[in-house]
Amino acid sequence: MSFESPVYHVISVPVEKIKPNTYNPNSVAPPELKLLYDSIRQDGYTMPVVCYYDKSEDSYIIVDGFHRYRIMLDYPDIYEREHGHLPVSVIDKPLDYRMASTIRHNRARGSHDVDLMSNIVKELHELGRSDAWISKHLGMDKDEILRLKQITGLTAMFKEVEFGNAWLPADDSENELDPELPLLP
Repeated sequence: MSFESPVYHVISVPVEKIKPNTYNPNSVAPPELKLLYDSIRQDGYTMPVVCYYDKSEDSYIIVDGFHRYRIMLDYPDIYEREHGHLPVSVIDKPLDYRMASTIRHNRARGSHDVDLMSNIVKELHELGRSDAWISKHLGMDKDEILRLKQITGLTAMFKEVEFGNAWLPADDSENELDPELPLLP
């Protein structure tokens, strides 16, 4: 079986059947959002919105392209011109892989909200993904993952981490004041 990229099977989906995901940490400043609107107004949709099809809900969950989706909802001229439909490329992956895909798409283009990124690391950890998996699939190094874990303050995320001793307590005899040394103010 050979792999075929989803972009070769773009479909037209009514925007009402499309839903944002709950984990996207990407944000776009108002000037860039206006630029995206201008781009879509001038050039049309040149890239499909990447979605996962949820059969049970008969809906499409956005993996990448949230802001292109928002343009259609926020600008009646775009909605009318496109007859309320968005070009969609569908991927069929479980949630953890969709989350990783969202991050890869976003990191290739822009910046992330740190709190939302730390929540994604937390969710992936709760889904049973290791730091090595997160590093490989989200393109993060070990230190970045550690910092994001620290932000959530979730001790459960560190339950399998072995910590070394930073210092060993001294004998009481070593803690006594030396009468020969002057006391500091």
